[in-house]
Amino acid sequence: SMAAPLGPPAVATAITLLLSLGASAPGLLHGSLADGSGGSLRASALQAWEVHRLVTYIFVYEDLISLACGAVIIWYFAGSFEKNVGTVKHCFFTVVFAIFSALLYLFLETLVSWVSEVEDAKGFMPVAFAMLGVSTTHSRMKRTLLLGIQVPVVLVPWFLLCIAWFIPGSSLLSNLSGLLAGEAYGLGCCFCLDFPESVASKLDRVVPFSLLRRIPGLKYIPGSLAERRALESS
Repeated sequence: SMAAPLGPPAVATAITLLLSLGASAPGLLHGSLADGSGGSLRASALQAWEVHRLVTYIFVYEDLISLACGAVIIWYFAGSFEKNVGTVKHCFFTVVFAIFSALLYLFLETLVSWVSEVEDAKGFMPVAFAMLGVSTTHSRMKRTLLLGIQVPVVLVPWFLLCIAWFIPGSSLLSNLSGLLAGEAYGLGCCFCLDFPESVASKLDRVVPFSLLRRIPGLKYIPGSLAERRALESS
């Protein structure tokens, strides 16, 4: 499910928000993001061996409006995903979806750029669409309410993709890449990337996750489903 997270913020979601603020604030203050130096994803950056941009682009925003929209998207989608799968898997899949979305975006960009200009990929939204794609393909619900209309759950991400087109700083191609990556994983095409709960539970007890558990005011979501249910009931 993609219910809005309640109570204290989940720890990885809060860190994602802080990283987004930290990565974007210097550029916002000095106006340096407009020249592409802020870490957004583009083919020329990888040609310069800036491979880190395959992940860091999800923390980059060009202006305060897109940063505010990004914060809401992170809080809602990342918070819900972390609540459903646990902090360990959330961190793992944030990186996986960021890289897969980036590679697919760069591939599609080479095709699309022949006919129109393509906006750089930046912000958390591609990963949010990947998480939404996973959640809707795994959902037991057949239909849901969207803007007061009953629609099939599997169509919800595609409706939201159209709406996201109008969000400032949003790249339609990168959002589509994220959704396709999430749908592919949700349909079992990338099952080799998954790992069992027992592994997640063991990782809960080692660094850096053992340190994340101790951060006051933030909620660490355990990898075990039984522990997550006990946490929710408490």
